[in-house]
Amino acid sequence: MRHPLALSIALVFCALSALHWYWVAGGVSGGIPAVPEVNGRPAFQPGRLSTAAVALALAAAALTVLVCGGIVTTRLPEWIPFWATVALGTLFVLRAVGEFHLVGFFKSVRGTPFARWDTWLFSPLCVALGLGCLWVARLARAASAAP
Repeated sequence: MRHPLALSIALVFCALSALHWYWVAGGVSGGIPAVPEVNGRPAFQPGRLSTAAVALALAAAALTVLVCGGIVTTRLPEWIPFWATVALGTLFVLRAVGEFHLVGFFKSVRGTPFARWDTWLFSPLCVALGLGCLWVARLARAASAAP
């Protein structure tokens, strides 16, 4: 199965990975708050190492979805990319729900620039990526079960 949804999701993951590499290299967010705020101050200061780890994880997510979607082939058993894609989908849906304080649709800290961006872009993107990953996994499972 080669599904265009898998390619679309992988391209978004690659773009997000590239953005994180830009930040690792010293780039700035361009006025879009990338970190939650508490009392007008960033809740944490992401370092280069942690930002690079996120960039690598996003690149790995892209590859995982490409393998599950049948666009990239590997010698891995089918269940590994399937369950990894299910895990990705679950993770991103949970990110959209949030931890009920700083991020997600159900956050309690509102009214900050980050909170507005999170409500209107970051969390909806996480829902789309999460549900998309789950759909790719479902399609892969159906394709492997087909006669």
